Amino acid sequence: MTETMADPRRWKALAVLGVAYLMVILDVSIVNVALPSIQLDLGFTTEDLQWVVSGYALTFGGFLLLGGRVGDLLGRRTLFMVGLGLFLVTSLLAGLSTSSEMLIVARLLQGAAGAILSPSVFSIVTVTFAEGAERNKALGILGGIAGSGAAIGVLLGGILTEYVGWEWIFFVNIPIAAVTLALVPRYVRESRADGLRRHFDSFGAVTVTASLMLLVFGLTQANRVGWGSAQTIGVFIGSAVLMAIFLANETRSQSPLVPLGIFRRRTLTGANLIGFGLGTMIFGMFFLLSLYMQQVLGYSALKTGFGYLSVALTVVVAAAISQAFVTRLGVKPVLVIGMALLGAGLVYFSQVSVGGSYLGDLLPGFLIIGVGMGFSFVPISIAALAGVQGPEAGLASGLINTSQQIGGALGLALLTTVATTHTSSALDSGTARPEALTEGFSLGFWVAAGFALVALVTTLVVLRQEDLPAVGAEPAPAPTG
Repeated sequence: MTETMADPRRWKALAVLGVAYLMVILDVSIVNVALPSIQLDLGFTTEDLQWVVSGYALTFGGFLLLGGRVGDLLGRRTLFMVGLGLFLVTSLLAGLSTSSEMLIVARLLQGAAGAILSPSVFSIVTVTFAEGAERNKALGILGGIAGSGAAIGVLLGGILTEYVGWEWIFFVNIPIAAVTLALVPRYVRESRADGLRRHFDSFGAVTVTASLMLLVFGLTQANRVGWGSAQTIGVFIGSAVLMAIFLANETRSQSPLVPLGIFRRRTLTGANLIGFGLGTMIFGMFFLLSLYMQQVLGYSALKTGFGYLSVALTVVVAAAISQAFVTRLGVKPVLVIGMALLGAGLVYFSQVSVGGSYLGDLLPGFLIIGVGMGFSFVPISIAALAGVQGPEAGLASGLINTSQQIGGALGLALLTTVATTHTSSALDSGTARPEALTEGFSLGFWVAAGFALVALVTTLVVLRQEDLPAVGAEPAPAPTG
């Protein structure tokens, strides 16, 4: 069976892949609501606490491209199953953690496992569904999962943390991964890209990931040791040197992790720049909002989780509407609307107050953000893979996921640093703790809104409608089997 022949089990395969992909996406955000409980039980400092989120995102993003490449060569279904099995094991280790160091290591390993299985999801879908309305529908579903997964994660995290303990935000992955693993051979066919060099650029994956980890470490520790300290300057220099080594390696490698020539494609480059900004906004927003609700408004983990229900439901509905709009109007108009709404929602959150209420300070912003996420994740998933052929499926899907995860990790570190630095300064000047925290969160939201503006301008200037999937195709019929 060729990669382009329609697979009669393709919609069932998409369901299996979607469940696994949702699990991976959930694990980026599901920890947010549980962070105060984790901090108390395992003795995290405020600066180090964000590593529970960014550590996962860094190894996830840093090894996604390698995962996509290996899947193209050795078999996408095979690698998907390997990654799923490793994700099960590392989830168990995370739930059993007894110290902050153990949990951070487990999260780093868990992110690497996610990087093995995640790119295969998109590449399998890309070679299983023909380009056009049917592939748009399939990618739209995955885009909806990506958009709603972050919100669903904080909701589920609140329920699990409140009733069975924070450890179960990791243990819940075990039965899901086990059942999905059993279904993969039945519904998902094997595929690979023929004619590629059997060479893995593992050195490139290690150097780029190490560079980004040093950058995040420098950002998170700068407030503690000083921006002009030898440690901070040395860490930043080390990060820059590793990134330079990575770029030099990519120009000389027989089979580079990122063939730099691929960025000559205007649409692909624009989509990844926008995806980077999207990750920056979303990761930092959920992290800061979770802390605001619990540390300033005094919400429990359960109440915080349910507080996100409005945005979770809105994203699901908006993603479905977005997929239909993309088919009829095109990718660019829908993405412009999504980015504008995300920026507006972040500006709204910048007005949070110490004595705030859910209806006044949070709900309107959640509704705006929910629609913005649904109108952003779906078209960006389609744009990033527009015109991609089978041999490049792993690379293209890995790139857009990498952009979002690395943007999220760096954005989270940056927004957390901005917020904690401002809060520390306010506390030193005699401001009460609730006011100081709120001022820090507000500044963080303003910085996130700035990233939204940059992403909106990039969408308007870089993306060209003629390079994107054609407008006017009828939506694919509902799956029947």
